[in-house]
Amino acid sequence: MQKDGSIYVPYEDRTGAESTVYFTRDLSAAGLQKAYESVNENISGKVGIKLHTGEQHGPNIIPRSWVRGLIKAEPELKDASIVETNTYYDGDRYTTDLHRKTLEVNGWTFCPVDIMDEEGTALLPIKGGKWMQQMSVGSHMLTYNSLVVLTHFKGHVMGGFGGSNKNIGIGCADGRIGKKWIHTHEGADQWSIDKEELMERITESTKATIDFFGKNILYVNVMRNMSVSCDCEGVAAKPVVTPNVGILASHDILALDQACVDLVYAMKEEQHHALVERIVTRHGLRQLYYMQELGMGNSRYELLDLDNGRKPITQAEAVANVVPFVDDKAV
Repeated sequence: MQKDGSIYVPYEDRTGAESTVYFTRDLSAAGLQKAYESVNENISGKVGIKLHTGEQHGPNIIPRSWVRGLIKAEPELKDASIVETNTYYDGDRYTTDLHRKTLEVNGWTFCPVDIMDEEGTALLPIKGGKWMQQMSVGSHMLTYNSLVVLTHFKGHVMGGFGGSNKNIGIGCADGRIGKKWIHTHEGADQWSIDKEELMERITESTKATIDFFGKNILYVNVMRNMSVSCDCEGVAAKPVVTPNVGILASHDILALDQACVDLVYAMKEEQHHALVERIVTRHGLRQLYYMQELGMGNSRYELLDLDNGRKPITQAEAVANVVPFVDDKAV
């Protein structure tokens, strides 16, 4: 029976193997490096860093200084490129020219940024897909050997939440074909797909990319400035009311996104109510359940505290000392 994307399954009710997820409370450039270095052993060759670079002047994106510091500190990233694709909606990143102007405005100028669908598209198979058998991605993606998925975890107006799954599933699909396959039924209005089906299509798109990279991919989620809005809403994003938590990393995309959701649910009601409401009303939890059904990872995991010798930590312990959000603009 299909799991309803509006119903949260507590950890104790899950079955299957466990993966490893690393956690640090250190929301800084050093914390990002610590999280990355816990999982970076398979990153080599030509490296792409899949990052949501945001609409113009977006207030909540991962600070550029953190990303710049990471690239500078890690030898395997010295020639890396940030990778993006153009948007399906008509905005600041709809065309390559507009996208490059937005990158300049937002300060993503310290390393190459590859708009992967600038010169066309490529098709990748989706093994076991229910809605789609292939995904159209930016053609440049096929030139990379490794992918670092660096994600600002937050809410999302259609997806409920945006973690690593959304960052890849939407973010690697090209702006005209792939994103249309995810969001729109043939001959229907532009945004005709939502809830369960949308979560499944996003996830199928992600599967095409992670199957392509195999072991040469890792995932880092930054739980900071978590509006219920995605960074695609830019300055129109809803105010942040959820406390900052930390940075998590894993080789398992499902375990990582699940851990972030679990940390949100482990907060007090007054701390998490807005983000939980956004997740459940959009049936966003279906992303997690469908990843498990497609064999993309484990919903059970051991959370290891990088701040305390990699000792196991519970979700409740990880969020025990979070404080109400204080505005901290990206720099």
